[in-house]
Amino acid sequence: MADAKQDQKRDRLDDLLAHVARGRIALGVAGLAAPRLATRLTGLGGAPDAGRDFVVRMFGAREIVLGAGYLLADRAGRRTWARYGLLADALDTFSALKTRGGVPAWATAAAVAAAGTCTALGAAKTAEDLLD
Repeated sequence: MADAKQDQKRDRLDDLLAHVARGRIALGVAGLAAPRLATRLTGLGGAPDAGRDFVVRMFGAREIVLGAGYLLADRAGRRTWARYGLLADALDTFSALKTRGGVPAWATAAAVAAAGTCTALGAAKTAEDLLD
């Protein structure tokens, strides 16, 4: 009985991280296809800026790779990809916190909330994997 509950918990975490992976891919495609629109919608400016657009496209590529890696991996591979995502999300959370005052407060709060939630999910998955 306890093993069945453990499997359900593990499956729920995997399902949540699969949703995160799909979101990563969507975010990445948006960043690659329309970096100026993506930055305007996230409160990071909308004026032409080739350097910013370049960085947004790089971020988009990273998100696509992290999302696709997780979705395409087998169970053992997902353990590894979850850790890559955890590291990226933790660093994104830290980076978002460093922007306080430099971008609109709502943009910082949204970035911290999104990256922080993904960090928590990745940490839960990693902990579950290590205890398995």
